[in-house]
Parts: sequence; C-alpha cells; structure tokens
Amino acid sequence: MLDLGLVILAAPVWLPLMLVIMAWIKATSPGPVFFRQRRIGYGGAEFFIFKFRTMKVNAETQCHESYFEHLMKAKCPMVKLDASGDPRLISCGGLLRASGLDELPQIFNIIAGHMSLVGPRPCTPHEFSRYTVPQRKRVHALPGMTGYWQVNGKNKTTFPKMIAMDICYIRHISPRLDLAIIFKTIPVLIAQVIESRQRRRLSNRVAVSTQAPVTTTTNNQRL
Repeated sequence: MLDLGLVILAAPVWLPLMLVIMAWIKATSPGPVFFRQRRIGYGGAEFFIFKFRTMKVNAETQCHESYFEHLMKAKCPMVKLDASGDPRLISCGGLLRASGLDELPQIFNIIAGHMSLVGPRPCTPHEFSRYTVPQRKRVHALPGMTGYWQVNGKNKTTFPKMIAMDICYIRHISPRLDLAIIFKTIPVLIAQVIESRQRRRLSNRVAVSTQAPVTTTTNNQRL
C-alpha cells in the first residue's frame, strides 16, 4: 500500500521525466529505449528487471560479472566499473547511471509486485549462485529501487558490508524505516552526481596531462 500510494502520488513527476528520457535515448542512440535483465527477487524467484538503456547496443557485459566476482573476494570498496567513464556508454548514459534515473522503469516492477520502493538491490542469477548460505538471507525481502545500503555508503562499502546492511534492514523493516530511507535517497543521488562529475573531470585532466608533448631545451638554446 505504501509503495503503490507513493508511486501514484509521484506520477506527475516521474511520468513526464520518463517520457523526456525515452525521447533523448531514442534521438541519440539507435536501438531500444529499455533494457531488461534477469534478476533474483523475493525468496530466490527470478524476474526481469527494467532499466533505461545506458549502453550501446550489443555492448560487452561479461566484464561486469568478472569484476563483481573480484569485488566479492577482494573485500574492497564497490566502486562501479564505469565510474571514470566507459566508451560503451551512450550520450548522457553516465549521468543517468550516476543519478539513478536509469532505474525509473523499475516503477513498473513495483506495480507488478516484483519489487518494492525500498529493499536490497536485486542481484543477477550469476551473482546469486556465488552467495554463501548466510548471504542468501538477503533475498528474504522484496528487492527495492533504493535501500539501506544505497543511502549509507553504497560504492564506498565492501561486499560483506553490503550484505550485512541488507540483512540488518530485513530484520528491522518497517514503514517508518522505509520512509526515512526514501527521504534520504534524493540527497544521496545528488551527491553521487556531483562526485561522478568531479571524478570524470579529474580523469580527463590526467588523460590530457599524459598526452601533452614533452619539450626539452639545451643549454645553447637557453643562451
């Protein structure tokens, strides 16, 4: 009831925004507007999640799977693979991902009952197959568009920390906690966009500095 009520109340905001994003993707990149992917939902059941397409058609995705496996074992901060830019991204694809706007179509997953506004992010079957038995407690709640992990560190935390946060949320789930997470989500997304732009500017500066020609002068030239 909370999910559907908030989705209906916010329709004047998200519906026009979705139409604008759809038009932009269609105008700047050949291919479908939406991207769907098999994910693990409540109790381990599989469903198809919907997103706005942020990568070029037929872009290679296996590197994401191997990268996530590395994060699970290395216990390092879960920085996104495309955090500093990715040639596979379409125009403004990085902005859509950093702002979380690529996740807007998951509103239809919520309406269908596959997801909630708040909950653990749904993992892929490939990732789920590598979870330990204790880690699989993470699917004991509906997956969400946002969640406790997303507003408390997200990519700055490790994989074990993410699992611990999600299980903690499931143990203390309540409408009050959900509302607190929802209200905290927008400031977190704004901070993510700012941080993403700063990271890319720094990356561009480094790239330019490494490509700058090196000139040398001899003592005779100085004279």
